[in-house]
Amino acid sequence: MKNDNSLIGVINIYKEKGFTSHDVVNIVRKSLNRVKTGHTGTLDPDAEGVLPICIGKATKLADYIASDIKEYKAEITFGLKTTTEDISGDIIEKKDVCVSDDEIRKAILSFLGDNYQTPPMYSAIKVNGKKLYELAREGKEIERKSRKIFIYEIRDIKRLAFDKYEFKVLCSKGTYIRTLCKDIGEKLGCGACMSDLTRTRSGNFYIEDSIKIDEFKKLVANGELDKIIMPVERVLEKYKKVYISSLAEKFVENGNKISLNFLNDEKLIENEVVLAIDWNNKIIGLYKVLGECIKPLTRLI
Repeated sequence: MKNDNSLIGVINIYKEKGFTSHDVVNIVRKSLNRVKTGHTGTLDPDAEGVLPICIGKATKLADYIASDIKEYKAEITFGLKTTTEDISGDIIEKKDVCVSDDEIRKAILSFLGDNYQTPPMYSAIKVNGKKLYELAREGKEIERKSRKIFIYEIRDIKRLAFDKYEFKVLCSKGTYIRTLCKDIGEKLGCGACMSDLTRTRSGNFYIEDSIKIDEFKKLVANGELDKIIMPVERVLEKYKKVYISSLAEKFVENGNKISLNFLNDEKLIENEVVLAIDWNNKIIGLYKVLGECIKPLTRLI
């Protein structure tokens, strides 16, 4: 297909095991003849599930999508501590699992609400320009600042084997499920690691609506991309819409702040992020309310 610079939107890809998030981005980019492409939050190669891929100018929205709520189905194995906090790492310690089913369930549920996590060394977080996992592979470990995260819901806790449980967790951006599993194991005194992970939701992208790479390629080959690309207006539907008068056309074109006098009568809140629509009902981008004007944050024109 020809490179189409007008392409804009988000595709809900189901990342399969064995692919990195960058692998998926590169496959989509190549299939769309090098249209600008980006993902919205890394999934480990051994993990699978929802990976929204932004296309064209929608790549400017990647951080907004990545900051949305996430849902995962996780498998935890007790009695094992590993270098990576998941089953793919080297085993640091093995312990007998001498805790009851009730104790395990209580420990898992105790992490509801506010929590502080120390990001794992095997992560893509950058410190002084270098990713932590690169340092870890060099045998280095550095001090990491703990970060506040929030667990909204933990449900469907299920025992799979003597030492394995499965549960679903709804959480904030920046939550490491590997670290959650490790922390649960530490609380019980027997250690634990994550042994399987599926992301079932990222914001308003759900696993039941996602498509695998092979299916994506077929749809592109058949010219049916419009069936799977989510338009920007749906991606941004949670934001309040404000309509701008044509009298502000020059301010819009130049990327200037826009006086509230050029907007419809929508009541706005200081620091609120809104979706600006022009006089032809076309999306301009996301703006922030500041005093008597709105300031551009991300322009999509």
